[in-house]
Amino acid sequence: MGKLELELRSDAKRKNLQKAVLSTIYAAGFISIALLAPNVAGALAKFGGNTKKNRNYSAKRSIDRLREKGLIAFDRSERGTFARITPLGEVALQRFCEGGALPKPKRWDGKWRIVIYDLKEHKRPVREKLRRTLGGFGFTKLQDSVWVYPYDCEDLIALVKADFKIGKEILYLIADKLENDRPLRKIFGVS
Repeated sequence: MGKLELELRSDAKRKNLQKAVLSTIYAAGFISIALLAPNVAGALAKFGGNTKKNRNYSAKRSIDRLREKGLIAFDRSERGTFARITPLGEVALQRFCEGGALPKPKRWDGKWRIVIYDLKEHKRPVREKLRRTLGGFGFTKLQDSVWVYPYDCEDLIALVKADFKIGKEILYLIADKLENDRPLRKIFGVS
């Protein structure tokens, strides 16, 4: 692969990582850096290289670049350090998400990504925030706690699990076939 191709791929990975971090901070309202640092590395493995050290560095650099650009700011409290999205960051996030919340590959792989969750009544605010987040990213609701999307979104779901603190209450599935999926194919424009 040529040098230009490598640079183009690197730029795309960096933009996708920044988009994921911005989107997550926006969806959560604020996010604890203590939570973000260990979880972003694992969740965004595809963006930062193959080694854990590279992923940690990539996530940290992405957060640093977002702060340097004024897209996120940090607030300190007795509970820890938290990142929040700035008004400038909200504008950038909208620009990132134009034409669809998540990047779409040129061709659909024919697999459905299904998110299932079971949040108790005492977690109703988190449940409502999760519904808004999934809808905002372009997922379609199949049932009350079952959402579907045709493209890879595992990294986003991993971030949502960590940031909403609902790791065990949400499942990410990949299905080869879905009964009566013709309406879904039409909604997403895939065949």
